[in-house]
Order: sequence, then structure tokens, then C-alpha cells
Amino acid sequence: MTESTFFGFESDFVDSLRCIPMAVRLRLDLSGVKLKLNEWSKLDQPDRLTLALNPYGSAAEIDRYRSECSALIAKTCGAAPALLADLPEPLWEDASRVPEQILAQARTLGLDLSLEAWASLTPLRRFALVKLSRAGHENRNFLPAMREFGLAP
Repeated sequence: MTESTFFGFESDFVDSLRCIPMAVRLRLDLSGVKLKLNEWSKLDQPDRLTLALNPYGSAAEIDRYRSECSALIAKTCGAAPALLADLPEPLWEDASRVPEQILAQARTLGLDLSLEAWASLTPLRRFALVKLSRAGHENRNFLPAMREFGLAP
């Protein structure tokens, strides 16, 4: 398992994949699949790893991911997962503007995030920061992620 697939701040659950890692969350958001933790927990380890590693770059790959993920969940859980009516706004895709929610979360920690630093991150890293900075979210991994990405001391 490489850093490009799983992050260090996920290390407490990556070996077992008991929680849904960012690599899967990104694929789910792109494909519009709403996967619940109880559905995820019914999957075996090889299926979880497959969902984390499947390609997702093109529209065809996203469609295939949606179909394969839905079929796998239906087989394992007895019902297909819900599909999102509206896909989340892909704030992580725009490297030309740091989302305000990330700047606000960074400020609560006494940090700043420059546009240059934001633009230098991979889409998966930007996605992780978006997810970890959501309002109402625990945000406990935001600082470890910032450190891991070289954005905080």
C-alpha cells in the first residue's frame, strides 16, 4: 500500500480497512455512490482493497466504478447502495482557488495555506483536506494531514 493510495493519518485503520479511506471516499463522490459504514464493514478485505485501487480517472472508469461498487454492495448487503441525486461540488478539482472552508480550518490552528501550496497538491490530497475541513466534522485528522502534506510544522 503506497502513500498515493492511503495516507499516514489513516494508519490507525488502513491495515484492516475498517473505516472508509480517502481513496475510496473520492471514488464514491465522483461516482455518486453513497456507501454507509455498515455496508463497508460487510465487505471482505479483498473487496475493500479493490474499491480503493480501482481506476477512476475517466468518465468510463467512473461509470464502471459505480456499477461494480453497486453490484458488490448489493451482493454483500442484499441491496444496492443509495446513489446521490446531486454530486458534491468538487472543490478539490480547482487548483486555482483554496476553498474557504480549508482556509478557515487552517486559521483555527494558526496556519495559512497559500495558493501555490494548494495548487502543488495532488487531487487526492486536496480532496482529503476538503473532507477533513467540513463544517460539523470532527476534523481531528486535518492537522495530521497538513503535516503529512508538508503544509504545517
